[in-house]
Amino acid sequence: MIVLKNVTQIRLAEAVHVDQDRLGALYSQMDADSAEDVVCRAMEELALRMGHCDRQYRAGDLGALHKSSKSLIAIADQIGMTVLAGVARDVATCAKTGDLVALAATLGRLMRTGEGSLSAIWELQDVTI
Repeated sequence: MIVLKNVTQIRLAEAVHVDQDRLGALYSQMDADSAEDVVCRAMEELALRMGHCDRQYRAGDLGALHKSSKSLIAIADQIGMTVLAGVARDVATCAKTGDLVALAATLGRLMRTGEGSLSAIWELQDVTI
C-alpha cells in the first residue's frame, strides 16, 4: 500500500492581454457607439463559440471543434485578444491532428484564457480608449 503524505494542488492561471492599440484602432474607425456595439457583439459571440467548443469536445466531434475554434481566431483578433486567438489556433491544430492529450490541455487553456480575456475587455469598457 502506498501512502501519499504530501499532495500539491496546482492552481492554473492564465495571463491575459488585450491589445489596446488594436482596440483603439477599432474605435478610431467608427463612432464610439458603433465600436462599442461591435465589441459587445464580439464578446457575446466569443462566449457562445467557447461554449460550442466545450460541447463539441465532450461529444468527441473533432471536426466541428476544429471549425469552431478556427472561427474564434478572427473574432478574438478583431477586438485585440491576441493571446486568446493564439490559444484558439493551438486548439484548432490539436483537433485537426487528433492529438487528444494536447487537445484536452489546450482546450482547458482556451477556456481559462477566454474567461480572463472577456473579463479584461468588460473592465476596459469603463475606460476611455
